Amino acid sequence: MQHDGHVTTSDSAATRRRGPLDPRLLRRGRATLGYLIAGVAVGSATAVLTLVQASALARALGDIFATHTLTVLQQVFWLLVAVFAGKAVLAWLNQWLAHRAAAAVKSRLRRDVLAARLADPVDPGSSTASLVTLLTQGLDALDGYYSKYLPQLVLAVTVPLIIGIAILTADFASAIVVALTLPLIPIFMALVGWTTEARTRKRWLVQTRLAGHFADLVAGLPTLQVFGRARAQAEGLRRSEDAHRGETMGTLRISFLSALALELLSTLSVAIVAVGIGFRVVFDQVDLTTAFFVLILAPEVYLPVRQVGVHYHDAADGMAAAESAFAIIESAPTTPPRTASAPVPNAPRLSVDALSHTYPGAQAPALAPVGFDLHPGELLVVTGPSGCGKTTLLNALMGFIAPTAGRVLVDGAALDAASRRERIAWVGQTPGMISGTIADNVRLGDPDADDAAVRQALRQAGGGSLDPARGVGDDGEGLSAGERRRVAVARALLWVASGRADLLVLDEPTAGLDEGTETALLDALDGVTTVAVSHRPAVIARADRVLTLPAG
Repeated sequence: MQHDGHVTTSDSAATRRRGPLDPRLLRRGRATLGYLIAGVAVGSATAVLTLVQASALARALGDIFATHTLTVLQQVFWLLVAVFAGKAVLAWLNQWLAHRAAAAVKSRLRRDVLAARLADPVDPGSSTASLVTLLTQGLDALDGYYSKYLPQLVLAVTVPLIIGIAILTADFASAIVVALTLPLIPIFMALVGWTTEARTRKRWLVQTRLAGHFADLVAGLPTLQVFGRARAQAEGLRRSEDAHRGETMGTLRISFLSALALELLSTLSVAIVAVGIGFRVVFDQVDLTTAFFVLILAPEVYLPVRQVGVHYHDAADGMAAAESAFAIIESAPTTPPRTASAPVPNAPRLSVDALSHTYPGAQAPALAPVGFDLHPGELLVVTGPSGCGKTTLLNALMGFIAPTAGRVLVDGAALDAASRRERIAWVGQTPGMISGTIADNVRLGDPDADDAAVRQALRQAGGGSLDPARGVGDDGEGLSAGERRRVAVARALLWVASGRADLLVLDEPTAGLDEGTETALLDALDGVTTVAVSHRPAVIARADRVLTLPAG
């Protein structure tokens, strides 16, 4: 069973506060920068249309009070219709641009996260369930960031500035009131945002923990049923669900309360402007048309800023998921760009020098210092009691982990992990399978292989009785454990036969196989430089070298 885990972030990443726009989103895609530039243009056009609307309405209302007739409405009606239509088109354009930017950034983040996980596939701080949650539901929450929060953020920068200048030219006293009260909203938003950020991050961790818990239960359900413990897990799952529900409701409470506070603050600010200008109209210090112009524009100054605070909660989930995605991307080992694999000229000599590894937080090493030399064409069998570090050794050879000490040399050279993996055909204890046919899975070792090569590889792996056209479901559904292992070994042998790999690394390759199939598989390894973990006597008997690891 896979242990429950979650995508973790480093302490510094979890504690430092990001601004309203994460610069890493700009670096991850030109779509965000392009949207911001277009958004400023759309916001400026929206502000201009708002000024035209306010000016037309103010003049119309002033004329109505002056002439006591409604004829002026006929003059401004079509102008207002055009303004409203223009604002609707701009709002649609803003949303369209936002959705395109969101799709581009999500696609880029997903590719980068997958690339980072492939560069560091053995990570005890992450689980498959949490990674799936992050790449699907988690990053999908960026839609709220781009479709609601970011458009309002752009409007909050452009619209209040343009409208504020218009109010300043019309009535200086009202502009002073707006200038003094408007900053109160972002200050309050920052206070609420810090609380929301911490609560949302906690909710995201609870959600990924729930996903990992559920995935563990599904994967281990057969084992739990065998031991009669399936029903006993319901209480633990219920506790995880209750924790997720509690965190979600807590986040919603903060959202509703902050929205109410922002509405109250902006309403009081507009009321102060209205009361002040009302008194000055009574004392003939301001004409009626100017008063209407300022009163119509005053709510438009506060609206975009207030909406930023309201929509921040729509963006919080996406920002928390993006933080987790960036933590994975930034923690991945950096490797130079790789070109397509080319055939290797000669079988390598593999040297391991004082290799050891201690996992973070562990007191004792998972792998005690070990060293060996493996010559071309030899079979090295690694054996030892459970927990002695056999899998850790294979992970270090593959470059899945960076060993605490020691070196792995190929032909005397210390290659980087990516270069080393290109030369290794790897078969783990639970090899992965794709949906398709057995032939499709074998051809992953060499996409150019013909049907005869596929059948030959299956025969060498002891799977001569398997039909290459037989269907395979998701993750090997429809294949037994032994059949899956034979298909995986055939895939690795085909990769070696293609000349692109010259070292075979196998973890319990003959487990679950009968004696005849085991013999056929071992015969196929003749002449192939191989490192295999096994406890089977037949495998050990065929080994050129045996490495016995001491108990941990």
